[in-house]
Amino acid sequence: MATTDLTPRFDQAPAAQGHGVRLLGEWTAAQFGRPNVYRDVLRGLPRGHGKHGWDLREVDLLDHVGAQVLWDHWGHKWPEQLEVLPPQRAVLDRVAEFTRARPRRKRTGLKDLYLGFGALLLRAFDHLKGFVQLIGQLTIDLRELVRAPHQAPWRDFSGHLYRIGATALPITALVGGLIGVVLAYLTAQQLRQFGADAYIVDILGIALVRELGPMLGAILIAGRSGSAITAQIGVMRVTDELDAMRVMGISHTYRLVMPRAMALSIAMPLISGWTTIAGLIGGMIAADLSLGISPLFFLRALPDAVRVSNLVLGMSKSVVFGILIALIGCHFGLRVQPNTQSLGQGTTASVVTAITVVILVDALFAILFSNVGI
Repeated sequence: MATTDLTPRFDQAPAAQGHGVRLLGEWTAAQFGRPNVYRDVLRGLPRGHGKHGWDLREVDLLDHVGAQVLWDHWGHKWPEQLEVLPPQRAVLDRVAEFTRARPRRKRTGLKDLYLGFGALLLRAFDHLKGFVQLIGQLTIDLRELVRAPHQAPWRDFSGHLYRIGATALPITALVGGLIGVVLAYLTAQQLRQFGADAYIVDILGIALVRELGPMLGAILIAGRSGSAITAQIGVMRVTDELDAMRVMGISHTYRLVMPRAMALSIAMPLISGWTTIAGLIGGMIAADLSLGISPLFFLRALPDAVRVSNLVLGMSKSVVFGILIALIGCHFGLRVQPNTQSLGQGTTASVVTAITVVILVDALFAILFSNVGI
């Protein structure tokens, strides 16, 4: 008993007979689901459907999947010559009715790039304008604090000081210690080649006290506390607490921004010093293990290798880092829209901006004070 071939296929008449295309088999989802059938059919179907006559009357079965294949191949247009049975025509009509053409991707030209760059600059200037306004308002709030210190939000200040400073000590100590160990081992390999083992104290001391300690602490706080500040204020926006404060006449900057900026300006130098000490301890242990430099020699040589001006510069940078991180976190928190998507975007932008600003300001300090303490 012969088996009927149900594979979707076609026959194409020669040019002398009018380029007719006759479809055979079953044009159904079951047949197109078989391996390579869909690919082979699309490769073989003739292009330029307007030049061909299509005959579907010998198709064994046509469902909506087969009709969709044909309709897409025809470019969502009816062929000029089409022979179909009434049931087949009904299926094709339904597919043609509910099929929507895919929108074409708009090509990006020079004009689009120019307009996109302009929009980016406008958003940047808008953020810069809001940030400068926040700094000005904070200055006014500090003046009010000096006039009436008994009305200041000292409880909020102490709470932020604990959450930002005390709870960050373990992670900053861990990261600082590991950085000190890595830096000591990498430096030891180079110094051993020149017999300059004792200079590892100078390298570790200046690098950690002047640069790595303050910057590492600031980056960790920007990712840890800066994001928390933005999220806290952003949630207040989502829950309409900021609007309630405005209705009650409570200043956002006085109650929300100023305590956080004050807490970070005090906590950041302490965290920087703590991170630096942890890095020096890790480097001292690594120097003892790799070069045989005793901790006693390390501690005796450190004051001569690192001047007090380096320590002052590192602590001064930390104060600036702390204020900037707090202001950036509050800036993006106050700009959050009352929806969860904006809250996530604002938190991400706050962390990225704070870390970038910390690195830029640190580079600026390095250029301006390149001759101090060296």
